[in-house]
Amino acid sequence: MSNRPLAPVPVTTEHTDLHARNVSFSWEDTPLHWLPGDPFAGHTINVLHLLLPAGERWFVHVYKQVLPYITDERLREDVIGFIGQEAMHATAHDDVLPHLRRLGLDPTPYTAQVDWLFEKLLGDRTLPPGKARRWWLMERVAMIAAIEHYTAFLGDWVLNAGELDRRGADPMMLDLLRWHGAEEVEHRSVAFDLFMHVDGNYRRRARTWATAFTALVFLWQRGARFFMENDPSLPAAKASLGQFLRAGQQGVLPSAGAMLKSIPTYLSRTYHPSQEGSTAQAVAYLASSPGANGGVRP
Repeated sequence: MSNRPLAPVPVTTEHTDLHARNVSFSWEDTPLHWLPGDPFAGHTINVLHLLLPAGERWFVHVYKQVLPYITDERLREDVIGFIGQEAMHATAHDDVLPHLRRLGLDPTPYTAQVDWLFEKLLGDRTLPPGKARRWWLMERVAMIAAIEHYTAFLGDWVLNAGELDRRGADPMMLDLLRWHGAEEVEHRSVAFDLFMHVDGNYRRRARTWATAFTALVFLWQRGARFFMENDPSLPAAKASLGQFLRAGQQGVLPSAGAMLKSIPTYLSRTYHPSQEGSTAQAVAYLASSPGANGGVRP
């Protein structure tokens, strides 16, 4: 029996070259309740538009700082491609916010809190050069790897969420979500590979997963509550755990069971993101996405 420690097992055939795509979406015809008959599920997904711009700009900022630590040329190219894709994601979701305001829902109170989280709490700190500064950089690199585990999980879910089509989801919003989801699946290994390359400490990986997961759950439920309580067409509406569980059972949101199952998956010492999702499926969608191919409405 081998005494070698367990290690991540990548699926090498899942690697692909990464590049940012110029995308175009038009929101004039997209209603506030873009998922007919289910404002809760639609608003729960809408939280992406509030969380992602600040979060992904933070990803880019941190990764520009870690580039000098990368000694593997292919990984460097992957990280540069990742940076380009994440910057485009932030811009595309940012563009939805003025449309929400036109529909009577101003997201500023919530986005101000998210901006504070990423810019202040998780931003750069005045630390002396050396171990302290490197420690804080590695903490954030590890946290991004944990967050990317869940963005890839969501990307794989939305690519396969046929119930959204059956419910008549707005095609423009669905294309935005699936374009973004497909790129999350396409680059799902980069953040993890970068963390393993520059640090790889398992205790840090587990600790930052706990921090990231807790923060995501807190921010997402807070965002869903914000949307429901401030929707001008839903007076006195509330968001609840029961609504989330039912939506997951119906297939219009990820199921609680699948989300919980993803926890031991990430924490397994043999886990590698390439083991989850399909690059071929992601690339096929990106080749057919109207928003990623001239911006023609579906």
